[in-house]
Amino acid sequence: MIPTVVWGTGNVGRAAVRAVEAHPALTLAAVLVHDPAKVGRDAGELGGLGRTLGVAATDDIAAVLAARPRAVVYAASGDIRPDDALADIGRAIRAGAVVVTPSLYPLYDQRNAPPELRDPIVAAVAEGGGSLFVSGVDPGWGNDVLPLLISGLGTEVDVIRCQEIFDYSTYDQEDSVRHLIGMGHPMDYQPLMLAEGVPTMVWGGQIRLMARALGVELDEIRETLDRRALETAVTTRTMGEFAAGTQGAVRFEVQGIVGGEPRIVIEHVTRIHASCAPAWPSPPDGVGAHRVVIEGRPRIEVTVEALDEDENRSAGGNATAVGRLVSAIDWLVDAEPGLYDALDVPLRPAVGRLGRRPA
Repeated sequence: MIPTVVWGTGNVGRAAVRAVEAHPALTLAAVLVHDPAKVGRDAGELGGLGRTLGVAATDDIAAVLAARPRAVVYAASGDIRPDDALADIGRAIRAGAVVVTPSLYPLYDQRNAPPELRDPIVAAVAEGGGSLFVSGVDPGWGNDVLPLLISGLGTEVDVIRCQEIFDYSTYDQEDSVRHLIGMGHPMDYQPLMLAEGVPTMVWGGQIRLMARALGVELDEIRETLDRRALETAVTTRTMGEFAAGTQGAVRFEVQGIVGGEPRIVIEHVTRIHASCAPAWPSPPDGVGAHRVVIEGRPRIEVTVEALDEDENRSAGGNATAVGRLVSAIDWLVDAEPGLYDALDVPLRPAVGRLGRRPA
């Protein structure tokens, strides 16, 4: 069994606790938390399992890493604390751990990552013998391995489009929804996530990753952005009221340009209520889905819906993203120490997990 630490117990960390507990090759060795109110609580409670696991959450990072865990699922946010996340992850790698995480966007395409991010990880690998695999929580498989797999089913491929389509009223990260994305703010507010260049910083690595797999050279990466205001006030279950006239929907694209045309596209269509921007693409159930569209011959469209945490589709997206990361751990443990990306790490069957759902 591979002793595995889950670092952070937010939306991603809760799913990670469940994924590690369910994996037949892994054993949950520790759970690291930042909130003092979570210290001492059982991992099963924090992970929403409805049963205890006998692992008490701790904030003692030094003690956990001194025990030399073989793997770490780093689920703490890197959105607004990228330097801290990089330092944490480097520390775990120097302790000899295989680390999987969605928290360092620029390392999705690790070969072309900025030296100021890549070099410290390479140094940590050389020092401690650990490894790193970064895949997105949006989810990564929807912007790399799934579209690449489906592209091979066509005889002609004109455009690969990856879509995340969600009603954010089901999301339980109010700070991100309101302040990073801008929902509920006046239309002249500049959300950090929608600032020029930021979508490319976050998703450009996945565009470059797909281009590399497809054997094409990118001319450039472009961005488009459209924002719509709420016509009437809406009240959400998890985040309260969003006023009329404030931002209620966002649609943006990160486009990989090949031969002067957008050929590899990652598109996000997000709303705080279905009534906003009704002409934009909607998920089949009105709540959320991930979709891949291959424009070509034949035209291929695949829509993935995932449920988790009382049929919460935003949590379902997190859970599948975490499943991709956690399922990679035993492969990474057997591989040479290093820095890996989605083209290196195979997506494998759920060996040993069919029907294995603990009571």
